[in-house]
Amino acid sequence: MSAQGDCEFLVKRARELVPQDPYAAKAWLITARTLYPTDFNIQYEMYSIERNAERTTSAGRLLYDIFVNFPDQPVVWREISVITAALRNDSQDKHAQFLKAVFETLPGQVQCKMLLKATEQCFNTLEKAEMLLLLLKRFPESVVQHGVSLGESLLEAESVEDQETPVNCFRKLFVCDVLPLILNNPEMCLPVSLLYKYMHKAAEFYICYVTREPSADGQMQSSQEVGGLKSPGRGRGQRCVIDGLSEKASVVTEPWDRLLEMVGVVGSLCDWQGEKGSRSYAELLQRVSDLCRFLSAADTEGFSRCCSQIVSCCTLVLFHCAFHYVSAVQPSLFQGHLSLSSGPWVLLEDLSSVYADVEVERKHTHKKRKLADGREKTMSSDDEDVLAKGRGRHIVVSKSEMLNWAETLDHFRTARESWDLLHSHPSLEAEFAKICSAWKTEMWLWFRIFLTDMIIYQGQYRKALSSLALMSSLQLQQNQNSLQSSSSLENHRAVIQQASCHYALGEYRLACEKLLEAVGGLMPQNQEFVKSIDEQRKPRSKTRRGNDLRLVPCTSKSILPFCLQLMLACFKLRAFTDNRDDLALGHVIVLLQFDWPQGESLFLKAVDKICQQGSFQYENFFNYVTNIDMLEEFAYLRTTEGGRVQLELLPNQGMLIKHHTVTRGITKGVKEDFRLAMERQVSRCGENLLMVLHRFCINEKIILIQSLP
Repeated sequence: MSAQGDCEFLVKRARELVPQDPYAAKAWLITARTLYPTDFNIQYEMYSIERNAERTTSAGRLLYDIFVNFPDQPVVWREISVITAALRNDSQDKHAQFLKAVFETLPGQVQCKMLLKATEQCFNTLEKAEMLLLLLKRFPESVVQHGVSLGESLLEAESVEDQETPVNCFRKLFVCDVLPLILNNPEMCLPVSLLYKYMHKAAEFYICYVTREPSADGQMQSSQEVGGLKSPGRGRGQRCVIDGLSEKASVVTEPWDRLLEMVGVVGSLCDWQGEKGSRSYAELLQRVSDLCRFLSAADTEGFSRCCSQIVSCCTLVLFHCAFHYVSAVQPSLFQGHLSLSSGPWVLLEDLSSVYADVEVERKHTHKKRKLADGREKTMSSDDEDVLAKGRGRHIVVSKSEMLNWAETLDHFRTARESWDLLHSHPSLEAEFAKICSAWKTEMWLWFRIFLTDMIIYQGQYRKALSSLALMSSLQLQQNQNSLQSSSSLENHRAVIQQASCHYALGEYRLACEKLLEAVGGLMPQNQEFVKSIDEQRKPRSKTRRGNDLRLVPCTSKSILPFCLQLMLACFKLRAFTDNRDDLALGHVIVLLQFDWPQGESLFLKAVDKICQQGSFQYENFFNYVTNIDMLEEFAYLRTTEGGRVQLELLPNQGMLIKHHTVTRGITKGVKEDFRLAMERQVSRCGENLLMVLHRFCINEKIILIQSLP
């Protein structure tokens, strides 16, 4: 028998004896190995028996022998791949734990060589990177040799695979696993430019990770997307979660804290001015703000030297605070984000003074006009409203509706300060523009929402309208790309803010057009808006200035009242000009019914104007005026005590008067029609006022728009 035949016989015999007498089988293989010390099959069979019996020490010793003596055998590498897969996995499986223990028995030098060889056997980029990462974690001294090359290979693979977003498996592996090893290795000496490159890559990943859109199903994630990490397309041989990695490994915990920690490390490596370790984003901004104050505006060399530090820190603070602000005002944009606010919210002009800026000279006294029992006739914030100061402007928000209002407004203020600092010097602005271009921030809807609100806050309404147009296009694109459609009110967010901006610019007709477009998508509440007795008794504070802003819940309950107040503000100036405009005055009277009696003083101003004119024509009066106090006031105007004012409030009443003129210009028939109409109208006083006013906006849309210049 040939030597090869003898080896096969001995191996076969040993296998047959394993179930019956494992010690005899082991003796046969020891004898075989003594006779044929260079035969691979004999030694591998010895290893297999020890491995299957889970005898760690002997299995490790035999694995070492076959790895050293037979490094080119494919079977050896299949076995090593199983062991390295177990090493990469955090599974508590008993067999996996045994394989890890076998590997630990090997000498360190052999472990390192085995992992390097295993890496060379990999053709899949992610698997190769995972294998090399395992080497770097176990042997930190190898980071100097392989760390940067591994990082660059992952970034290159991301580019080659043409990933749509930085939130992908290549970038995640680089940022969360490889980069910390590079930055925290004291033997590494990287150029400053490379440190900034890596920091910006990491920052882009973390920011895009926390701001990623909700998944299509909202709860479960498909095999192609785990933890928000999108895998490359099928057919490319890559997966986001590779064999041996659990889904948990694809989830990034505390991304903002990780980013802040990384910035502190990079700052110390780059010898940043005033760097003491970053404990919070507010401190990060404070340090660079102090640095900018130290550098004079003319110190071009100083700004050039510290430019990257200032821009990097300010950029991170900007996006951190802008994200937290937007996650409070529109939390539905982000995956898995739980907001303490009801959301969404929209930043609009504060119209609290819409009723209070007209001084009324009461020329007529009537008991029905004493409706407020001596209360102050001004509209301002109540006890639950909070004024958030900021450079001479206030943002009003009801803290009973937004529980985290203080934190939200503080984030908004800090983000604005960061933005201002980034645009305080040409070199800073240019560097920041490069980052925004590389990150494609112009496509971030959430950031556009912040920018729009900031521009509105700054009072740059023309610029805000351009930003709102971009926001609308991004919203439309997002809705087309997403299986989930946003609510109607979120889609109308930009329209409502456009109306607010047009009003601030004095473009009342355009403001009215946008308002009526938004009102068409609103549904009035089932119950009429009525203030509680306790709320009515609250003391009124001093009237705020007209340039305040208000964060308003983006709901029909809040937006419809805003639209009504803004329409009132648009028509008010036209109604009370020296020129007579009964149509505008009639619109004002209809709109003043809302939030009564806050509009009482303005209504009395309208009554005074009608008395001065001696007549008033508004044929929609009985369609939409249901306020009992207003009805009684108009009934009083027709009496002798009220001035016997000629009122044309019925449809076609003017034609009727011309054909049946009698003493004092009113026929008995017309007078009777007016009395009957007034009696019918009184019976409507219990109607849902918001329903009436909503119907007014819908039915009279054309005439409302045409009434404004």
